[in-house]
Amino acid sequence: MIMETLKSFIMIGLELVALFVGVSFLMNYLQKYIPYEKIDQYFSGRNKLLGSIFAVVFAFVTPFCSCSTIPLVVNMLQKKLNFGFVMIFLFASPLLDPTILTVMGVILGWKVTIIYTIITTVFSILIGLAIEYMKFDKYVKNVVMTGFSLQNKMDSSFKSAWRETVGLMKTVFPYLFIGALIGSLIHGVVPTEVVSNVFGGDAWWLIPIASVIGIPLYIRLSSMIPISQILVMKGMALGPVMAMLISSAGASLPEVILLKSIFKKPLVITFVASVILMSTVSGFIFYMI
Repeated sequence: MIMETLKSFIMIGLELVALFVGVSFLMNYLQKYIPYEKIDQYFSGRNKLLGSIFAVVFAFVTPFCSCSTIPLVVNMLQKKLNFGFVMIFLFASPLLDPTILTVMGVILGWKVTIIYTIITTVFSILIGLAIEYMKFDKYVKNVVMTGFSLQNKMDSSFKSAWRETVGLMKTVFPYLFIGALIGSLIHGVVPTEVVSNVFGGDAWWLIPIASVIGIPLYIRLSSMIPISQILVMKGMALGPVMAMLISSAGASLPEVILLKSIFKKPLVITFVASVILMSTVSGFIFYMI
């Protein structure tokens, strides 16, 4: 059992590190192709569909963690960019990281990843525009952010890209380690029958529960994906696994705390409730599939 657990830990860990380093380096190097000078024009446009799609694409090509996403959101709000587009970006940014999607495709399969991408994209757009329609922009605090601009371009050299990748790995590696460790322990220690009987089958009620508990647990996607793989292999239904994955990434506690500094309470509550709704409905979609 010990050898099986150790072997599983090494294999999961090496696979995750290789994927993160490779994709992160590529994305950091390709930053030079992002037309930052045109972002203001797209976000300020009147075409809702094109603006919404661009907000999602921008969220995808700017793989920021929550601590980097919030200053960018503040900067957008200060520039009086379309509030609905900014909210779409806020919802989509932590969920549509290209590195995470690549890891998800390799670990959980590309069919799951494609469905996940479509669901989170559609929900981010619908919820973002709905919040704008309800005029929740009145709940934005007057926060000043300096030293951060949409016009800032990153150095596109290989050296700079590698430096950014190393910096990202220093942040992500502990979560990769934890995820690989928990996944290997579940794989080697927890009997398949226990996971299958308690969390598998037709246990639909686990989906809303997983959506709610995912937020305070704060399981980052980099940790949750290897854990999800083992849980699914053990027989846990995909619905609650994906519900917890989306809620923990979409509204992590650190992000919610940061949002409290720029949003008033009604908007913060709406944001959290929207993520729970997104993760719950997404879980049921995966449950039915």
